Amino acid sequence: MLWLRTWQLGIKSLTLHPLRSLLTMLGIFIGVASVIWLLAIGEGISRKAQEQIEGLGADNIIVRSIKPPSDIAERTRGILPYGITWEDYDRLTSTVPTVRRALPIREIRRRLIHKDQTVDGRMVGCTPEYADVTRLVVQRGRFIEDTDLRDKLNVCVLAAAVAEKLFLIEDPLNKTVVLEDTPYVVVGVMEPRMPTAGIGGSLAAQDFSGDAYVPITTVQSRVGDFVVTRRAGSFEREQVELTQVTLRIDKVAHVLETAELVKATLAPHHPNGDYGVTVPLELLEQAKTTRLMFIIFMGLIAAISLVVGGIGIMNIMLATVTERTREIGIRRALGARRGDIVRQFLVETVVLSTVGGLTGVAAGLTCRPVTGAIRWGIERALPEIMKQLPDVIKTVEPVIVPASIPLAFLISVTIGVIFGLYPAMRAAAMDPIEALRHE
Repeated sequence: MLWLRTWQLGIKSLTLHPLRSLLTMLGIFIGVASVIWLLAIGEGISRKAQEQIEGLGADNIIVRSIKPPSDIAERTRGILPYGITWEDYDRLTSTVPTVRRALPIREIRRRLIHKDQTVDGRMVGCTPEYADVTRLVVQRGRFIEDTDLRDKLNVCVLAAAVAEKLFLIEDPLNKTVVLEDTPYVVVGVMEPRMPTAGIGGSLAAQDFSGDAYVPITTVQSRVGDFVVTRRAGSFEREQVELTQVTLRIDKVAHVLETAELVKATLAPHHPNGDYGVTVPLELLEQAKTTRLMFIIFMGLIAAISLVVGGIGIMNIMLATVTERTREIGIRRALGARRGDIVRQFLVETVVLSTVGGLTGVAAGLTCRPVTGAIRWGIERALPEIMKQLPDVIKTVEPVIVPASIPLAFLISVTIGVIFGLYPAMRAAAMDPIEALRHE
């Protein structure tokens, strides 16, 4: 009954000054909501980055050709041979025992033409496994098949954006597309695929929207290894056999040691360092570590708001103690002990912090729909500014961290008790006689 009476008196005292109580709770409300919001946004950004890395495959090792400095081209009289070769491909597949499958890829910039429509895109010579490794999905028709490779057929599969630009409202299947001077029959169209960010120094950003996928054997026979790059008043000839080789390893546990073996196998044959080895598993582990550090950093920033809210509670309660000095003196004169006074003021601070924490949690749970509404409003009101924003801002979705909800609430209550303890003890330490004389 004593505790119940104390709670009733505490709530009644707060309701006598509703605006002051509301403003006091506002600091805790903002602090709790900011903890949940910042951690949710940080988690969303982190998951986006991890998804891009996981899209490369945790059991993959990516070996990619890297163009050496231009002074080497001058010493080779304009012909620049570099990168991964078919001999490297055979060497890796035959000498590295943990390689389960190897995917050769050749990428060449090409102009795609259909009637009077032209698109500057990329010819990608590949095998049927390419779609599975890169998470590409067929929208219509089919992807490259083994018979296409065996017979070196002039067939291609178009990215959705390329098919839309070249054919407009036509059905592209079984139509002809000219890549430079060679016609190819369209046998499939892929689903739209979001671009991936550049990861590591040896793996550039990948944009799949301008691709035309062709059997790699067809690229060998129709294009060859020489690529001519024309510039104003000059041209450069490059000899590139393979742009990239993606190695699939038998077990994820073998990925890191296999990567070292791949580097040791290629190093003697590439003194110019014209290749790079990227290990998505290694990047994924780094991303997870970065995520933890990012969450801690965001949490510390948000915790500052809670501390500021606690300081606000202390400030208001100290003012309340001074304002209610005569009330404290009367209660002490009527027999109230120091513990009763401490309990009275602590109850009020706990009520303020608890209500502020609960409303802050409710506001924090609205993070995803509110950010979506803000993004929608910017797209409608300021479309040009929205286009200039990075893709991560335009596509990221906040993810509520479950632990942030009870953590933020418990911290808010704890801060309320800690910052309310000093005013309560100060009120209890008053001399009853001096308090009764206070005007």
